[in-house]
Amino acid sequence: MANLAFESAVSLASKVRDKEISAVELLEFYLQRVERHNPALNAIIFTQIEKAREQAQTVDEALANGDVLGPLHGVPMTVKDCYDWVGSPSTWGNPMFKDNYPKRDALAVERLQNAGAVIFGKTNIPLMLADWQTFNDIYGTNNNPWDLARAPGGSSGGAAAALAAGLTGLEAGTDIGSSIRNPAHYCGVFGHKPSYGVIPDQGRFLPGVFASIDIEVGGPLARSAEDLAVSMDVMAGPGGLDANGWRLDLPAPRKSSPKDYKVAVMLTSPYCEQDDELTDRLQNTVDALAHAGVQIDD
Repeated sequence: MANLAFESAVSLASKVRDKEISAVELLEFYLQRVERHNPALNAIIFTQIEKAREQAQTVDEALANGDVLGPLHGVPMTVKDCYDWVGSPSTWGNPMFKDNYPKRDALAVERLQNAGAVIFGKTNIPLMLADWQTFNDIYGTNNNPWDLARAPGGSSGGAAAALAAGLTGLEAGTDIGSSIRNPAHYCGVFGHKPSYGVIPDQGRFLPGVFASIDIEVGGPLARSAEDLAVSMDVMAGPGGLDANGWRLDLPAPRKSSPKDYKVAVMLTSPYCEQDDELTDRLQNTVDALAHAGVQIDD
């Protein structure tokens, strides 16, 4: 049963649709893991348990009536603190905003829930989402599940740590300067920074701010590449007034084989010393890619 915690969101949704497990049972399974493992990690910093249980019950009732809500039907998930989720504060890790309770869900949150996801909590961030570690004065320090003495990265550190520890099935993060990619790397999970504007930013603003933040984007973190593709399809596309003026039509991937890809490699940098163990690990990865047929550019 423990392996269930580390399955992809696509697999979890399939199990719910096939009635191998109910959405309610799957939610309770993850909540038990959160209760057991989150105190040491401090990755999930706010929950709405009863709200999530009601949503899971609604998902199960829909399936009993022959309705599948979407590709994330019954998947328990969390979202980064900066996404507005009614009933929870959007603090950005800043004590000034600890009582900032939005009155409407972020558009991406609405879309995830409409696709069947059961959101039960929010994940930790650094102050103003502006660091490659995850600590703030409201919620404290978030640790890396592989080594509690180390950082999970940032700013979507809680998101990556919760996924790596099997505490959530899927996550929604944000990224300007590696805030999805950095913690995904630190924790060994999948993350994707989409092109600017692909995922709408409505419901992801500080109080009193209404203009988009230049180059900041929302994007998914997950335990598989397939999950990234599915959740991207769910969250992407214009919203609000924008939806009257344009639509998103993402093309299919043009590449289908490892040999179609080229990877640039920089193993060391004069600006950042590192030990041989890390360099060797990186070289092992490069060698594996080359063995798979990827074009390597040094």
